[in-house]
Amino acid sequence: MGVITNNLDLWVEALLGTLKLFLGGAALALVLGIIVGAMRVSPVPIARAVGTLYVNTIRNTPLTLVFFGFSFALPPLLGLRIDSFLLATCALGIYTATYVAETIRSGINTVPVGQAEAARAIGLGFGQVMTLVVLPQAFRSVIPPMMSVFIALLKNTTVAAGFSVMNLGSMRDWLSERGENQLLVIVWVMIAFVALVLLLSWAQRSLENRWRVAR
Repeated sequence: MGVITNNLDLWVEALLGTLKLFLGGAALALVLGIIVGAMRVSPVPIARAVGTLYVNTIRNTPLTLVFFGFSFALPPLLGLRIDSFLLATCALGIYTATYVAETIRSGINTVPVGQAEAARAIGLGFGQVMTLVVLPQAFRSVIPPMMSVFIALLKNTTVAAGFSVMNLGSMRDWLSERGENQLLVIVWVMIAFVALVLLLSWAQRSLENRWRVAR
């Protein structure tokens, strides 16, 4: 326990950094993923093409390269100095949004086509059909795969450690400078991630039980 108690300040900062990256990336990924997922099933060919191009391009690019693009290419291109934490959050969110979009799309495909047709028959537009009829049902069926996407996002936050963003993935380097046993540090980092994943699994079960009753 001395590895933690003797360096509590760094552990708290690293844990908060991981949680901020996760929450910020998850919020961006969820919003962007819903939009892109809707575009993937849109009746407008251009929208479908843009959604497909986005998903296939970003999803097939390694996350580390996405980080390199945001950290070293985007600031000079814009001529601005951008906070590394903000860049890391955007990289995580934009990358994870592709998986959210595909998860949402698979959920949309589980909704019977007749329900969307009935909604259009009473005069609802595409946006209203999606928000009022299709997406509420799709969300119920995608809770387990969506939580798997967010668990992957949580673990992907460690990539930000290589781009000067403080999080749990940074602890081995920081504590090695203080003379701590690196193996023990890695074990404690692993325990922290296991605890966070168990918390997300509990949230998944709670949502599944609540929405199952709602049906």
